[in-house]
Amino acid sequence: MASTSTAAVPSKDPLEPALLIEGVQTDASLNDSLFGHVWALPGKGWWGLFGIALMGLTLLIVALTYTLAKGIGAWGNNIPVGWAFDIINFVWWIGIGHAGTLISAILLLLQQKWRTSINRFAEAMTLFAVICALLFPLFHTGRPWFAAYWLLPYPSVNGIWPQFKSPLVWDVFAVSTYFTVSLLFWFLGLIPDLASLRDSSKSPTKRFIYGIFAMGWRGSGRHWAEYKWSYLLLAGLSTPLVLSVHTIVSFDFATSVLPGWHTTVFPPYFVAGAVFSGFAMVLTWMVPARHFLGLKHVITMKHLENMNKVILATGLMVSYGYVMEHFIAWYSGNPYEMAMFFNVRQRGPFAPVYWLMIFCNVVVPQIFWFKKARTSLPIMWLAAILVNVGMWCERFNIIVTSLHRDFLPSKWELYAPTWVDWSIYLGTIGLFSTLFLLFLKFVPAVAATEVKELRHEMAHQAHGVSVAGEAHR
Repeated sequence: MASTSTAAVPSKDPLEPALLIEGVQTDASLNDSLFGHVWALPGKGWWGLFGIALMGLTLLIVALTYTLAKGIGAWGNNIPVGWAFDIINFVWWIGIGHAGTLISAILLLLQQKWRTSINRFAEAMTLFAVICALLFPLFHTGRPWFAAYWLLPYPSVNGIWPQFKSPLVWDVFAVSTYFTVSLLFWFLGLIPDLASLRDSSKSPTKRFIYGIFAMGWRGSGRHWAEYKWSYLLLAGLSTPLVLSVHTIVSFDFATSVLPGWHTTVFPPYFVAGAVFSGFAMVLTWMVPARHFLGLKHVITMKHLENMNKVILATGLMVSYGYVMEHFIAWYSGNPYEMAMFFNVRQRGPFAPVYWLMIFCNVVVPQIFWFKKARTSLPIMWLAAILVNVGMWCERFNIIVTSLHRDFLPSKWELYAPTWVDWSIYLGTIGLFSTLFLLFLKFVPAVAATEVKELRHEMAHQAHGVSVAGEAHR
């Protein structure tokens, strides 16, 4: 097919799909650029980052091994702060995993063209973030080898069932379902590209490995028909999970009677915060990957600007949640709720964490009102990092500040994380980075099939417009 200049392609879409692939591209040039980093040998930069990530992974293994040997007493948890870094980081990682499903499933159902070049980044991050998240509640049980036995339902042979009234059991079902559907959705989208890698590989070993995962894909009409309806079906299944998973996570807190937790604003507030932090993490990784993998022609500034708009919108929702928390505490007249929001959090021993949260989550996103900031790589990258910091501080505020000062002053106790807490947290970042770097090396970071489909659609539009113009003249 003849190359078509994207600058001349008009579109009725307000997002201008012609701007979603820059320059004159053909299927061959897209294959070369999108598969190039898979075939190329890793450079010194990749090995350096991979070495740092492996150091973090090693730290995680050491810290978890020490935890199993010494028990949960190796952590900083105390009475009344029975939940601390484990649940803070669990909720933080689950939130980060939400952007993938939003970009892939919801934007696909809404027929948003700009998801095409970024969906695979986000889908992979969803899987890796959920893996990191699951480590925390698993090891929090103290005996993780028993956790699956007691939390999963078995035939009632012994008359023993999980406590289905517990939100923690709800978490098990929600998160495991979310991970399973997300994995299927990610893998299904990979199959055409894995077949392309199989067919273009010059190594018999790589052809064999990619051929196994391509599952016999030949690109026939029947294959494409089955692929399309399966992809839409999984998107439809994934969409309610975006709302349900973090809603159920928020029930861990909202179903209690503890000051600072017992509020009905938590479910929508947690969902907005999850999308907020998830998009920020995608930007944190995508900006450098876009540069070093040479993907500027498919991950354009339009994609990044749209992501910044989503961060701004969800940031405003999170800010509204903060305002409603304080309003409800005041309007309720409950002295414990008022003390928690207007005294403990704002002026207590952890007040610096609270004000850092306000700065990162409320003040920083407002910079995206300005187009210059939305299209500046250094500004958006720094803002994304600050949003991730702010969302971690939010989880710290929700959990630790609400627990360390309960109803009875005689039970008040400060909390301080130990080196094991910090090691596990930093170690999960190392695990996430290790998995992500391996993903970038062995799998196309951008869905080549979908990008080429978008290019053909743009070329078809351009051809229709040119024919109409000739007929008019």
